[in-house]
Amino acid sequence: MTETLIWIAVALVAVGLYLSWTAGRLDRLHARIDAARAALDAQLLRRASVAQELATSGVLDPAASIVLYQAAHAARQAEEEQREVAESDLSQALRAVLGEPEQTEAVREAPGGAEALGELAAAVRRVPMARRFHNDAVRAARALRRHRKVRWFRLAGHAPFPMAFEMDDEPPTALADRPA
Repeated sequence: MTETLIWIAVALVAVGLYLSWTAGRLDRLHARIDAARAALDAQLLRRASVAQELATSGVLDPAASIVLYQAAHAARQAEEEQREVAESDLSQALRAVLGEPEQTEAVREAPGGAEALGELAAAVRRVPMARRFHNDAVRAARALRRHRKVRWFRLAGHAPFPMAFEMDDEPPTALADRPA
């Protein structure tokens, strides 16, 4: 009888340790999502800021400046629910404005244009990377949260179900291959 109680106690302790380890892992994944989202937000803000600076620098033609400025401003001011759409619109505006090689060369030849394009190219390249890190963390947390043990024992607590950040982040061809 005593031996059976000891084995039951050992089994309960083992299950408790396993559940505790799983909850800790889930907590670390949620922290990783938060950190990746903060990095993504920083890169998106940097891209929009650089795009606004380029739009107001005077190196673009007036129509392109207005299109780029409005898209960058909308991306910076977007509410969380509309953020993906606004950021996709900024990507499309960047491709429209800098899609023509002649336009890109004209910007590069303007005073301060080469530096502005270099900074924009760096910002544009970092966004897909940050988004990929965020979505990878979300994918890992979702996979763990789908396990029965996590649902049955409510190991996720009251944390919201993680959502991926989906947007059009295709860079303009003129900026895609530029060195940093």
